[in-house]
Amino acid sequence: MPRSASKPAALVSGAPPAEVDAAPESAGRPLAAAKRASRSRSSGRVTLADVARHAGVALMTASRAISNPGLVSEALRLRVNEAVAALGYVPNRAARSLASSRSNVISVLVPSLSNAVFTDTLAGIQDALDADGFQMLIGNTRYSNAEEAKFLRIHLQSNPDGVLLTGVAQSAEVRQMLEASGVPVVSMMDIPDDPSRLAVGFSQHQAGYAMTSHLVKKGRRRIGFIGAQLDDRTLKRAEGYRAALRQAGLYDPKRELLVPDPSTVALGAELLGRMLAMAPDCDAVFCCNDDLAYGAIYQCQRRGIAVPEELAICGFNDLPLSAWMNPSVTTIATPRYRIGFEAARMLRSVIEGEEPAARQIDLGFTLMARESA
Repeated sequence: MPRSASKPAALVSGAPPAEVDAAPESAGRPLAAAKRASRSRSSGRVTLADVARHAGVALMTASRAISNPGLVSEALRLRVNEAVAALGYVPNRAARSLASSRSNVISVLVPSLSNAVFTDTLAGIQDALDADGFQMLIGNTRYSNAEEAKFLRIHLQSNPDGVLLTGVAQSAEVRQMLEASGVPVVSMMDIPDDPSRLAVGFSQHQAGYAMTSHLVKKGRRRIGFIGAQLDDRTLKRAEGYRAALRQAGLYDPKRELLVPDPSTVALGAELLGRMLAMAPDCDAVFCCNDDLAYGAIYQCQRRGIAVPEELAICGFNDLPLSAWMNPSVTTIATPRYRIGFEAARMLRSVIEGEEPAARQIDLGFTLMARESA
């Protein structure tokens, strides 16, 4: 996915930018500005006035060189940039947002910063936003409704221009805060039932149904399901699993094992052991995440269970290791990067006051049939 288009040229009004200033900002500086500079020096914070003084330019010129470099000459921009670097100046974003009513900040709430699913999504968001100067304010909700509400409350205090949420099942508290804020919101990873909601993702239910149907078509009749974390997306995959088995007349609730623990390779090994103790006649196991599938395969290898001859194992998300496991893992490939990229582009268009071409974008999924099932 290519990066978004380059930043448009700055709008210029009035006379063309001056090449030099008539006098540095310190000459004839208003008393109020001098007092502000004095207070800033006493607090130790480098101010824009310090940058202007160091560069020998007017305060307004320094501001333009940093905020709208197209409004000043190359020589002045370089002088100001050198002053910024020398002093270690960091712009006061809060003050700038008050002046412009825009913060250029996007709040992004994801449930994990270590899971490749969400690091890929964040990469897509960053690529879509960077060219327009937006910054991400990231909250790691750890799959917790309380944490999601906490981070949203904190982020809304920074006056974000928009919010990107993971999933479509938010708590009543989060929904109330979003409604009261009036901030545009785009959901990622799933498609909501409400067609008016902005969202980019795919049907988790259909993906679970497709994987289970694949196992049935391969001749498997006693198919188990292992789920962890138990977020809304995992539960929808489980619903798809049940729907496919009921349609085939094969559903047996004794072959489901759902735990709230974080999804890991070690947990996958442990849960496969528990599944085989509960239902030793299983001939296939659908794991709700690839890391669980890796652990299940390792457990089979320890026990001398041939995969897939005796027991088929499949996963979900197509993480990078899945194609290189031995045996390689049959899984569902999800468009994580594209979800982040397209969700950020949709949010940008709404922030700019445009109606998106579609309020919901279903990017689909791909079943990767490999050696393990």
